[in-house]
Amino acid sequence: MQRPQLILAPGKEKAVLRRHPWIFSGAVRKRIGAPKEGDIVDVLSASGEWLAAGHFQDESIICKVLSFDTPDVDPVSHPEFWAERVRQAVAYRRRLGFFDMPDTNVFRLVHAEGDYLPGLVADYYNGVLVLQAHSVGMHRTFPLLAELFAKELQLSSIFDKSSSTLPGGGVDDRYIWGEEPQEWEICEDGNRLLINFFEGQKTGFFVDQRENRHLVGTLSPQRRVLNCFGYTGGFSLGALRGGASYVETVDISKKAIALCNRNVELNFGPSAPHKGVVADVLQYLDTVSDQFDVIILDPPAFAKNHRSLQQGLKGYRNINQKAMEKIRPGGLLLTFSCSQAVSRDDFQTMCFTAAANAHRKVRIVRQLPHAMDHPVSIYHPEGEYLKGLLLYVE
Repeated sequence: MQRPQLILAPGKEKAVLRRHPWIFSGAVRKRIGAPKEGDIVDVLSASGEWLAAGHFQDESIICKVLSFDTPDVDPVSHPEFWAERVRQAVAYRRRLGFFDMPDTNVFRLVHAEGDYLPGLVADYYNGVLVLQAHSVGMHRTFPLLAELFAKELQLSSIFDKSSSTLPGGGVDDRYIWGEEPQEWEICEDGNRLLINFFEGQKTGFFVDQRENRHLVGTLSPQRRVLNCFGYTGGFSLGALRGGASYVETVDISKKAIALCNRNVELNFGPSAPHKGVVADVLQYLDTVSDQFDVIILDPPAFAKNHRSLQQGLKGYRNINQKAMEKIRPGGLLLTFSCSQAVSRDDFQTMCFTAAANAHRKVRIVRQLPHAMDHPVSIYHPEGEYLKGLLLYVE
């Protein structure tokens, strides 16, 4: 039985030939076979040449490409295709030493298009693997993927955390293999953290900021640190481990701050120089004077897509301007955007506007990308979603 096909309009095959893994609906001239959400489809040029195979989505990105080299990608009839992709993802992390870090046992194992598995995020948490699907087609492969990962790695359990990311919803977060720990302990850079897979953001923790959290530690000795949008305290633990004299963690979530306080006590005891604050960050910054030497701004994605880009940039500008106004002279501001719709140039221009409005002299010290376990395909620059700057504010 022939698979559904997407026939591109004349001239629209150029991006596919450049191996960009997204097919946009505007590039498709005709559908053959009435594909449904999550079906595997073949992508053909206007002249009928086979170009790629991928998962169909009934949205602006109509297909996420699995392969430009072979049509044999069906998980039932060709599980070896998926087995090889899993082996490649594991081999990449082994080559970079992620399985051998003495004081860290959490990292990203699959980074979607960066590992040629678009629609899939997989994070490793000290023996627990969390799978998160961003497409229906990828979610359908979870039984096979769980089997393949369990063969490749020594795992205690595999968790499906796709309820908040799967288009159309309709699934519950659940353990799909192994034991079911309600709370799990990991170690990052020598810091112990408690993870709640059911209630936690993303896959349970913000794995992408590991190297930037380490950087905070090197910048914090004998400094006062304000961690905004601090969640469960990853940056705060880095600052305390580095010798900060005082740290405040601010987040609007009571549960996040409660877990942050537990994490701080787990590592540094009940008398640690730390305070957790439940508050709206922008409102809280209004109450701050110039008592902080280091401020971290790691907000949620303010611009979910290009339609909300300008409103999102306004939100980023407001919090950055306020932080620049409040930080001590000679202070360091680490500021981030995890919005894929915000480009690096957009983000830097926003910081320029915030600095001008705050009437502060600001220097860029360095760019702050996501960590090495988040590879970006050279054919898919959109995979570089995390933008960050370390700024020196005079």
